[in-house]
Amino acid sequence: MSFFERLRLGLQGVRKKWSEGLSGLFSGGAIDPEFWDRLEEVLISGDVGAALSQSLVEQLKQAARERRVATTEGLYGLFASILAQRLSEVPLMGRPVEPEKGVLTIVLLVGVNGSGKTTTAGKLACKWAKEGLEVIMAASDTFRAAAAEQLKIWGERSGVRVVAQQQGSDAAAVAFDALAAARSSGADVLIVDTAGRLHSKHNLMEELKKIARILDRERGESKLETLLVLDSVMGQNGLAQAKTFNSALSLSGVVLTKYDNTAKGGIILAIADEMKTPVRYVGLGEGEDDLRPFDVEEFVRALLEE
Repeated sequence: MSFFERLRLGLQGVRKKWSEGLSGLFSGGAIDPEFWDRLEEVLISGDVGAALSQSLVEQLKQAARERRVATTEGLYGLFASILAQRLSEVPLMGRPVEPEKGVLTIVLLVGVNGSGKTTTAGKLACKWAKEGLEVIMAASDTFRAAAAEQLKIWGERSGVRVVAQQQGSDAAAVAFDALAAARSSGADVLIVDTAGRLHSKHNLMEELKKIARILDRERGESKLETLLVLDSVMGQNGLAQAKTFNSALSLSGVVLTKYDNTAKGGIILAIADEMKTPVRYVGLGEGEDDLRPFDVEEFVRALLEE
C-alpha cells in the first residue's frame, strides 16, 4: 500500500464526515445561501473550528464571484486550491528536519502522555542512521519506567547509542550529558526524548522549559529543532496543546502521529491558520519507515477524495 493510500485510509474518519456532506454539496446545482451554511457546518464537523470555517467559506465565496462560478460543482476544485494555499503559506510546512554531516543538529521532542514521542524518536533515529549520520538519543523521560527501555530497543534496532540514567533522575541533566556525549563523539544528530506532560500543568511545563534552556545555552553553533508530537485524534484539543507548548518553547514544527487510526484532519488547518506552525511529519504506523514528511497536496487530495 502506497503512502498516499495509507494517508487516505487514515483520514477515513474525518473524510467520511466531510465527504458525506461535500460530495453532495459539490455535486452540482445552484449556489444559494443554504449551500454556504451547509458547507460551514461540514467544515466545523471536521474539527476545522468555527472561526476558520467561516473564513474559508468567505474566501470561497469571493473566489466564486471573481471566477463567475455558477454551480456548486465548479467550486470543488477551488475549495481544494484554497485549502492547499492556506497550508502552503506557512513557512517550512512539510519540510523535514535535514541534519548535515559534521554539523550537530539537536531535535527536542515534546508533547503530552501517549502522543508517540518515543516512537517518533526511534523512527527518526533509524532514518538518519540509514543515511549514514551518527545519531545519539537522550532518554530524558525519566518519569515513565519503560521509557528508557523502549528507547534502547529502538537504539539496538538502529545501531544508535542511547544516553540514559536511572528512573527519577534529573531530566535536564540527562539532556546535558547527552549533548556532551554528542559533541565528544562528533555526532551529527542528538534526539532528546522527554516525558509526556499535560500542557495545563505549570510545574511540568517549567521542567520542560528547563531542558530547552540548557540545550539552547549549551548548543553553541548547533541547530536546535523543537518538535511537538501531537496525537492526530485529538481534534481541537490538539490546538490547545499546540498553543501552550508553543508559548513555552517556540516550536519549530509539529509531528502528527497515529494517522493510521481515525484522524481528525481539520486540526492541521487550524494549527496552520492560527499558529503559523508547520506540520513537518506525519506518522502512519509503528514501523520504522512509517514516518514521512507531511505533503500538502497529498493531504488535501486524501482529505477530499471519496
